Amino acid sequence: MGITEQPSARLRSRLRWGYAPSPEPRPLGSGAGKQRGSALLAVLWLSAALAAIGFSVAATVRGETERTSTALEGVRAYYLAVGGIERGSLELLWSVSNPQLKILPQNVTNYVYHFQTGDVRLEVLPEAGKLNVNGANAEQLFKLCAALGLEPARAQEIAAAIVDWRSPAYQASPFDLYYSSLVPSFRAPHASFKETEELLQVKGVTPDIFYGGYQPAPENAPKTGAGLVWHAGLGDCLTVYSQGQTFFGVSADINTAQPAVLAAIGVPPQAIDAIVQQRMQAPFTDQTIGKFLASIGATGAPLRVGGNSIITIRATGQIRLPDGNLSDLKRTVAAQVKYMPQGYDAPIHILRWYDTAWSN
Repeated sequence: MGITEQPSARLRSRLRWGYAPSPEPRPLGSGAGKQRGSALLAVLWLSAALAAIGFSVAATVRGETERTSTALEGVRAYYLAVGGIERGSLELLWSVSNPQLKILPQNVTNYVYHFQTGDVRLEVLPEAGKLNVNGANAEQLFKLCAALGLEPARAQEIAAAIVDWRSPAYQASPFDLYYSSLVPSFRAPHASFKETEELLQVKGVTPDIFYGGYQPAPENAPKTGAGLVWHAGLGDCLTVYSQGQTFFGVSADINTAQPAVLAAIGVPPQAIDAIVQQRMQAPFTDQTIGKFLASIGATGAPLRVGGNSIITIRATGQIRLPDGNLSDLKRTVAAQVKYMPQGYDAPIHILRWYDTAWSN
């Protein structure tokens, strides 16, 4: 008879009372341990994925909230600027109609309106402060382009192209051959400019030349941003509404004419600097312009105070935040208006409206 191992007393006691024997502990690395480790890793990976999704959703919601807030500020600033143009145009009309009860100061080209919802900076720019694109001769156009910083060859080409664009043609010119080679091709109208934006199609004129832009500032010039200074473009210096065919015998507005326009009509460089410095301190009036021009040796300069009946009004709006400070966001709109003589259906006619304009 074989020998069998006798159960211990404790095991016999548990069997007697119906208890099952406890399983022996398994060593580490067994199948059950691996399953528990895999489940823990799965839970950790799932938690990390949910956290990443949560952060992504939070960032998206925050970004959309900020964009919505910015868009709302932009809309409010737009209508604030529109209100500034409406008020400014009516106050200008009232000041002209009732000289003894002028609301706006005489000859001041910049005003600031303080509304409850924000501030509006208004700029009044008579078209008489610009050069007539249909009447200026090639020499004036060349001087204008050169004063805007263009190289002489480029300035000469643009001046010749502008004259060719508006002049009748009896045979194809080199500029016509150039326009025909473009894709899509077109023909120059060889007629007067109807809008200054037509200059963007003239050979040599780029958006930067037409609209202006930033360039490195001279050492003695006031700097904007990272050592840059704003320079005007052809759109700021040319118009189709100026009185007269040329500036010979027609004066430019001394308070608003760009320095490049002053150079184009023959004002000496030293006189241009003096004029710009003086009008930054106080605008010229009919009583002060003659004495000042005599003091700088520019008595015969074709300059005057004021402009014709066509004026560009430009308004920049900044809304007021709940804390009382002005928002960093600005919206600028502009309107080109014509003040009509008595007897017309409306005293003010809007010739052009710009939903998006630039103000320096």
